[in-house]
Amino acid sequence: MLKEMILEKQKQAAEILHEKDIDMWLTFVRETGNIKDPMMDMLVGTGATWHSAFIITKDGDTTAIIGSLEEPNMKDVGTFKNIISYLKSVKEDLLKVIKEINPNKIAINFSRNSSLADGMTHGCYLELMEILNGTEYKDCLVSSEEIVAALRGRKSDSEIIKMKKAIKETLAIFDQVTGYLKPGVSEKDVADFVKNIVNEKGFELAWDEEHCPAVFSGPDTAGAHAGPTERKVERGHVINMDFGVKVDGYCADLQRTWYVLKDGETEVPAEVMKGFNVIKDSIQMAADAIKPGKQAFEIDKIARDHITSNGYPEYPHGLGHQVGRVAHDGGALLAPEWDRYGNLPYMKLEENQVFTIEPRLPIEGYGIATIEEEVVITKDGCEYISEPQKEIYIIK
Repeated sequence: MLKEMILEKQKQAAEILHEKDIDMWLTFVRETGNIKDPMMDMLVGTGATWHSAFIITKDGDTTAIIGSLEEPNMKDVGTFKNIISYLKSVKEDLLKVIKEINPNKIAINFSRNSSLADGMTHGCYLELMEILNGTEYKDCLVSSEEIVAALRGRKSDSEIIKMKKAIKETLAIFDQVTGYLKPGVSEKDVADFVKNIVNEKGFELAWDEEHCPAVFSGPDTAGAHAGPTERKVERGHVINMDFGVKVDGYCADLQRTWYVLKDGETEVPAEVMKGFNVIKDSIQMAADAIKPGKQAFEIDKIARDHITSNGYPEYPHGLGHQVGRVAHDGGALLAPEWDRYGNLPYMKLEENQVFTIEPRLPIEGYGIATIEEEVVITKDGCEYISEPQKEIYIIK
């Protein structure tokens, strides 16, 4: 991540701390080459070996307390105003900085609800507790999840520009897939075709290569997060693909659906068209309802109810997630009120968050219909930043 963007996010973080009345945000890590806190790329721009503390205050001051061997690199990276290096123990310097700030609340990198705010290992937590033992600051600790959710969720103009570029490149590859699909190619063939294009263009995949892209052809396919198989595309199959590229550090995450005409067919069967249109309409209904202040589960319910009211089973996942530096980004989820999602469905939507909308439904005997679009929340609604799929793609 470019230094300018890190400094931009640090400034935004200070504003969020002030808004939430949290005096100090402490990201405490070690050996990030082995286990990297999800916020390191966004806030720091380099790694750490020894126990290290990266501190941002609500006044906008930034301090990095690091091992002495890493001081030259930290100065070269240039993302923290104050750099303090230690030789034998982080404790003395960390306590000194905390006492100087004298915070009433310290947000640290743990969370029960968000993996993106849960980068502190249990060992680091125990170490931090030992450092703070006997001080009043041990009772000042809170989770950083609200800060992380806001910081990752509220996209800046420059972040939106990068995301639109990733979306444009992803949709261009989907267009090439339309020209490649034909009876007899396997799901793996399609995936390899896509990966070759990504490599030629010098992009990254938006998530793990094992299931990016995920390709599903025909009925009785594997679950939504499974990788492509040797299953062959056949006439009469509904095909869907889940795919995105990462460009300039930002991801796209989109899905598209095709139908392969049977011999003698000149148009898509009515039952396939019904399933596709129910999906398309549920996406639009959800998008029409999105606006700042809504709770995330309210949007999921709109799409879910529309699908079930048309006789289809409810989809076994949330309606949509945030996208950004990673494919599954931010805090709030457009998800149902299920225990597995914790508090994320109850979080309120905010301006400049980018969400996917991705319902799905089975079309018996044909396959799975699904579309995934991306929208950005505006002051009083939302706007598509991916060009929506309005018609099912036909393979003759």
